[in-house]
Amino acid sequence: MRVLSAAALRTAVLALGLSAAAPPTSRAHEGHDHGSEAQAPPTATAPRGSSSTEALELVAIARDGRLSVFLDRAGTNEPVTDAVVQADTPEGSVPALPMPDGSYGLDAHWSQHPGAYEVLFTVTASGTTDMFPVSLTVPEAPPAPEAAGASAWAAGLAAAHDFQRHLKEADPLPLAVGGLGFLLGSAVTLLMRGRRYLPATALVVLVVALAFAPRAFAHEGHGEGGSAPPLAPMAAPSAQDLARRQPDGSVFVPKPTQRVLAVRTVVTASDTLRRTVELPGRIVPDPSASGVVQSSVGGRLSPPESGIFPRLGARVRKGEVLAYVTPPVQAVDVSDMRQRQGELDQQIVITERRVERYRKLAPGGAVSQVQLEDAQAELKGLHDRRAALDNIRQQPEALRAPVDGVVAEASAVAGQMASPGVQVFQIVDPRRLWVEALSFDALAGGQDATARLADGRMLRLAYMGAGLADRSQAVPMHFAVEGAPPELRTGQFVTVLAATDAQQAGLALPRMSVVRGGNGQSIVYEHVAPERFQPREVRVEPLDAGNVLVVSGLAPGKRIVTQGAELLNQVR
Repeated sequence: MRVLSAAALRTAVLALGLSAAAPPTSRAHEGHDHGSEAQAPPTATAPRGSSSTEALELVAIARDGRLSVFLDRAGTNEPVTDAVVQADTPEGSVPALPMPDGSYGLDAHWSQHPGAYEVLFTVTASGTTDMFPVSLTVPEAPPAPEAAGASAWAAGLAAAHDFQRHLKEADPLPLAVGGLGFLLGSAVTLLMRGRRYLPATALVVLVVALAFAPRAFAHEGHGEGGSAPPLAPMAAPSAQDLARRQPDGSVFVPKPTQRVLAVRTVVTASDTLRRTVELPGRIVPDPSASGVVQSSVGGRLSPPESGIFPRLGARVRKGEVLAYVTPPVQAVDVSDMRQRQGELDQQIVITERRVERYRKLAPGGAVSQVQLEDAQAELKGLHDRRAALDNIRQQPEALRAPVDGVVAEASAVAGQMASPGVQVFQIVDPRRLWVEALSFDALAGGQDATARLADGRMLRLAYMGAGLADRSQAVPMHFAVEGAPPELRTGQFVTVLAATDAQQAGLALPRMSVVRGGNGQSIVYEHVAPERFQPREVRVEPLDAGNVLVVSGLAPGKRIVTQGAELLNQVR
């Protein structure tokens, strides 16, 4: 029976605990929200104020008895660091001195006292003087934390009150029936078993009574209405304001953070531009400034006089010997050459004797001078033919660079057999490169274009011509790269953006302004306030390698972020 009583006691305590810890949705009534997640207090920021004109924008931030002034250009958000700033404060006129971070600073001891202050800034920049009235509101300091003992007591009272409040808000009928039945069962057991279990029964009765007591844990400021405990005091401003996303989706970015992220903007303007199309392309060498080195006869490769083949990327001059090809001589050819050499040697000996005889007879008039000269010419021809046969067996073919440039491809190895017509070297001038693109649409002839590399860099292209024959249902087009960077390589794939004859109206923006939102939609960030940026969903079309055309979702005259949009999109 002792075991049963102990089990009953544990069951009663467990039932009361489960009733108090029931889900909030089962106990909440109208006007109350007992969500399990308590909202975190908003991040506090330092007191600040702003003012702007058509040309400049000023933000003043008060912290630790000093005032930091940030001055930027209204259209581009570029910092202005060469201005003269004078501030009329409650303590008098004070100059704001330039700081290393590009801002202007001045002492403001009055900002350490709560209240509303009006400060007038006089700014002289680029020969123009403007006035910026700024309102600063310094809030009351948060209350000091209570002592440890008082906090523990208050926490205990709050926990007890919360437990009692949850019991009150729950449906009282099941609890009343269950509690009454449990009390009757305990009384019957007590009468049957005597006074042995009186302490346990008394403990259970005490717990149930406290649970149903309407004001058992009520303290000052908490009546029967069950008002919520007071909110936690506002957090004190941190040493540095943090960028964060607001509940309406906008992004709050303090001016110091904007300086670090190098956020820049541009004012949008509507215009009518040519519609562009994206074409696949690749880098090819200029036919007039490149060439290939091939062997005209098959033979064995050997390095030039330096003993080293030119390496990849080495610069060569036109006519420079890059390699030698020694043609092999077959056995049949060797036999024919030897037979021919023997015949020539025999004819050379006979002709030499004839020339010698004519030379002796010519002075006496027996042989004319013409016959002597003919014999000498015949002898010279025989010697030349004999030397040519020797050169065929010994003289290799020199492979020379056809143009000035660098070695783009090289497949020469000492001892390698080179076949006729096979490329051994390719010479390319890196300053003269073309782009070959394939167009599937009719494009405006003679229009220049732009190209975009895989890393986002832009190339300016000059139209050179288009083919008349289709290549895989596409028309090849050639563009010359203007100012080709030195790291550009032949065969590299690019995206060519070429103009068509069609026109469309829209707003031109840099490609870096458009980012992807969480739903995959294209968005841009509008600079709606000095320290606030609002995302705008837009629809864009390609314009060139560095810009896009916004055709909907944005009106002219808005300040749109052109640099740092990707970083703003990551703020949470």
